[in-house]
Amino acid sequence: MQTDQPASSVPTQSEGDGNLSPRRQAWANAHLDDSTRDLLARDARVFLHQSLSTPCLNALAGSDGIHLEDLQGRRIMDFHGNSVHQVGHGHPRVLAAIREQLDVLPFCPRRYTNRPAVELAERLTELAPGDLDKVLFAPGGTSAIGMALKLARYATGRHKTVSMWDSFHGASLDAISIGGEALFRKDVGPLLPGTEHIPPPTRGRCHFNCSDAAHTGCTDYLDYVLGVQGDVAAVIAEPMRWTTVELPPPGYWRRVREICDRHGALLILDEIPSALGRTGKMFVCEHFDVVPDMLVIGKGLGGGVFPMAALIVRSDLDIAGDRALGHYTHEKSAVGCAAALATLDCLEEDGLMDNAASLGVLALKHLAEMAKRHPLIDDVRGLGLHLGIALSRNGEPAADAADAVLYHSLARNLSYKVGGGNVLTLSPPLTIDEDHLMAALDIVEEGIVEQEREA
Repeated sequence: MQTDQPASSVPTQSEGDGNLSPRRQAWANAHLDDSTRDLLARDARVFLHQSLSTPCLNALAGSDGIHLEDLQGRRIMDFHGNSVHQVGHGHPRVLAAIREQLDVLPFCPRRYTNRPAVELAERLTELAPGDLDKVLFAPGGTSAIGMALKLARYATGRHKTVSMWDSFHGASLDAISIGGEALFRKDVGPLLPGTEHIPPPTRGRCHFNCSDAAHTGCTDYLDYVLGVQGDVAAVIAEPMRWTTVELPPPGYWRRVREICDRHGALLILDEIPSALGRTGKMFVCEHFDVVPDMLVIGKGLGGGVFPMAALIVRSDLDIAGDRALGHYTHEKSAVGCAAALATLDCLEEDGLMDNAASLGVLALKHLAEMAKRHPLIDDVRGLGLHLGIALSRNGEPAADAADAVLYHSLARNLSYKVGGGNVLTLSPPLTIDEDHLMAALDIVEEGIVEQEREA
């Protein structure tokens, strides 16, 4: 009988699939040629090693649309993409915008602005919900999180934050301080002071055993923490837990909004991996009828090509004109902003959000039917084209089975991520069609069937 180690006992797998699985070496032995092995060995010699990234799985030679291409010419459906590939890899309109801008203004020094930067800021404030109408750009999501934390301190005169265990907001020291994953926090020494944490409102299995759909026990605890602390600057959270595809309980964010307002704390929503159409709406918070005081976006903003992130806030929070929030060298990159504008055009004009919404409904229905056929599937969930399949055996998270299904899929040229140790997370480009989506789900089901046979 095959057994699985509970995900809670393998914290190194909390954010994503482990890079030290014995199946990785077996997969490499079966699928990589000498030329690829040589490049991977050279990579391992010159790059610092870190969890989740090294040793590398494979080496790529190209990408286009929904596919990656490795050195051996295999075309791999990319359902991972580090959440940057909403418009697919190498979208022609994004590449054309970048090439055109490179010929005109390849770099914009600080103290200057440029037309693409202003137009992108205007566009984002038009798209953002509520009264979010001021913007600051950064070269990456983690940096944008840091800007939000500093602005919260300046705006409130307080330094404390409340965030959630198991959350991820970036890998810098300030971001892991508010983050809640052991993989990033352990052994690093003192973190930022005043970074309080609460349990996430996990549907059906929260830490307060909430019996009501609204999870009032979770929100009552947040109310209690803000009350006893008394000086919290901001509550910062993901509107949905991205790496495990966890949706919040009904009405949760409206209650959190009311609690923050009553205690004078700002609400910061981190949509770095989740914004920009993947869920069927431009921003995830739109699904939950809540407007934060600050919204942080990134990942796909640069069209899967250029590193871009943005902090979008209310205009009354524009109070740090004599201090530095970001001050990044590439803060108003004309090239990056041109890529972002082209990305937004693709999302809106090519109907990609509608495609995400309709195919997401179809995929969830298909996954629900799969769950009826397979006892290994504990739960299926998703929003738009971000889908999760949680695996369990004997009531425990089936981390080993998830690892096996992943490598079964990789052997059939389908790449995705494992979150929380046991959740297969599927995030294809929004340009995907129904045939490719269903082919990918069939590959996943084949892997699940194989694991059930071996149990």
